[in-house]
Amino acid sequence: MDKEDIKGAAKKAEGSVKEAAGKATGDKSLEMKGKADKVEGEARKTAGDVKDAFKKK
Repeated sequence: MDKEDIKGAAKKAEGSVKEAAGKATGDKSLEMKGKADKVEGEARKTAGDVKDAFKKK
């Protein structure tokens, strides 16, 4: 597992928390930031998966 996988998973989890907090409080800005963090986390995780695939070859 590449460290980008870990960073991506952490960012995705952080985004989920922000999104949930935004929904709970009605703060649309926080909710949108959470969604953006989740997308960034997924991108980092994918980048880590690609790096892992190249290391195996």
